[in-house]
Amino acid sequence: MLRSFLTKPEGGMPWLGLALPVWVLAGFIFAQVVVGLILSVFELTGVKFDGINNAVFQATLSAVIYVLSLFVVIGLPWIVKKFRTTARDLGLDHFPKWSHLLWAPIGFIVYIFLSYFFTAIAMLTPFYDNTSTQDVGFANLNFGFEYFVAFVTLVIIAPVAEEILFRGYLLGKLRKNLQLWVSILITSILFAIVHLNFNVGVDVFALSIVLCILRVRTNSLWPSILLHMTKNGIAFYFLFINPLLLPTLGG
Repeated sequence: MLRSFLTKPEGGMPWLGLALPVWVLAGFIFAQVVVGLILSVFELTGVKFDGINNAVFQATLSAVIYVLSLFVVIGLPWIVKKFRTTARDLGLDHFPKWSHLLWAPIGFIVYIFLSYFFTAIAMLTPFYDNTSTQDVGFANLNFGFEYFVAFVTLVIIAPVAEEILFRGYLLGKLRKNLQLWVSILITSILFAIVHLNFNVGVDVFALSIVLCILRVRTNSLWPSILLHMTKNGIAFYFLFINPLLLPTLGG
């Protein structure tokens, strides 16, 4: 593992260290812009979405954005330039193993300590704001069905899509052309940037480092997906199920 962090890939193309992150970010932004434009067109033509449940509406938008992002980033190069990305490249060429279940709690413990470490450093800067939180798109959930839809979106769909995009595609491509530690750093920085919140960015930067290491250590994307689901599931509990408990933690 240490050698892979330091060894430079043979025949690598360092320029991909800039091109690939830009491509992934562009694809992610493009998907959101397209969905936004479609909604604007509907609005201009008088189509109203007032009758649609807000949780279902947000879940649908999120799913469309993720699917479109994956299509643009991974599918488009395959269709246009025959740059094929296989299931093996993504770490999804086999079903999850029982051993993968053990990596999620181990990774979660490491992530917690790493997050506290980076957060402590970030709090020394003028950019950190304790009151700043991320808007996850779901608000005023009232019924069991709405909670279920939000749970599926945030705890299942989001982790799977984001892991395929960042730890599967981006990290998988970068590590073939750059040193592993550089690939992990680039992937994690971009993952923090797309969350559009400094506080959250610090936390998910720490999470991404652990997710990247799991991806490399196990040669599979499943442990990263399981850890990401675990993290989002715990966050879902504190945000929607028992939000009054969070302020009491740590006194």
